[in-house]
Amino acid sequence: MKIFVCIKQVPDTETKIKIGPDASSIDTNGIKWVINPYDEYAIEEAVKFREANAGTQVFVLSVGPNKRVSESLRTALAMGADEGIVVNAPENIDCYSTARALAEVIKAEGGADLIFTGKLAIDDNASSVSQMLAEFLGAPHATVVSKFAMSPEGVTVERDIEGGAKEVLNLKAPAVVGANKGLNTPRYASLPGIMKAKKKVLKEIEFASLNIPATDTKIKYTQLSLPAEKPAVKMIAGDSSAQVAELVKLLRDEAKVL
Repeated sequence: MKIFVCIKQVPDTETKIKIGPDASSIDTNGIKWVINPYDEYAIEEAVKFREANAGTQVFVLSVGPNKRVSESLRTALAMGADEGIVVNAPENIDCYSTARALAEVIKAEGGADLIFTGKLAIDDNASSVSQMLAEFLGAPHATVVSKFAMSPEGVTVERDIEGGAKEVLNLKAPAVVGANKGLNTPRYASLPGIMKAKKKVLKEIEFASLNIPATDTKIKYTQLSLPAEKPAVKMIAGDSSAQVAELVKLLRDEAKVL
C-alpha cells in the first residue's frame, strides 16, 4: 500500500514577519521555517498506519524552494516516513498551482492508495490545497478530520463541524484526508531517526518539468500590510465602584459600544 503525505513549510509562529520591498510578499530573510503544524498530524497518522500494516510505504511530498523545503522533508523522514519528494518551485506559486503540482507528481509516481494533508497551512490559512488536490485526482475528500480508520471497504473518518458537532463519513479509497488537531499526538523526531534521515536521498522534481501553464496561477498579491498597532492599555484608578463607573463611561463615550 502506498500513502502520500503532502506537507508545507511555513514560518514558525514566533517569527516576526516583515513585508518585502515590493509589498507583495514577505521578507524571508532570517525566518525560521518549520513543518506546518497540521501536517505533523498527517505525517503521524500515515506512519502509525504503516506500523500497523506491513508492506505499506509512506512518501512525503512538498512543493517550494528546494534548498529550504528539503529540511522539512528530512524532519518528516526522521519521524518515520520512508521516502521524500521535493518539487523545486518558486516561492510565490499559489494554492491552485501547488495542488496541480502535487497531483501531477502523485500520478507520475503510480498513484496513491491514500493521501494525507493538514487541514490548512498556518501562513495563509487558505484551507484549499487538499480540496483542489482531491479534485485533480478525482478522489473523495474530507477535511478537519479528528478520527480515522481504514478497512477493505474504504475509509471512515470523523470530522468536526459547526456547533461542536461531529460528522462521520465513509469514503471510497483512494481518498484525500485533511488532518486536524486531535487526530493523534505527533511524535518527536528521534536522534537515530534524524541520523538515518540525513542519509536518505530526496527525489527532486523541477516544477517546470510538470508543464503547468503560467495561466494556472489564480492568485496574485499586490499590497501586503501589517496589522495596525494596538493602542496602549488604559488603566482605571480608584476603588471598584469608581472603576465600574469609569469603565461604563469609557465604553459609552469612547468605544461607543453601549
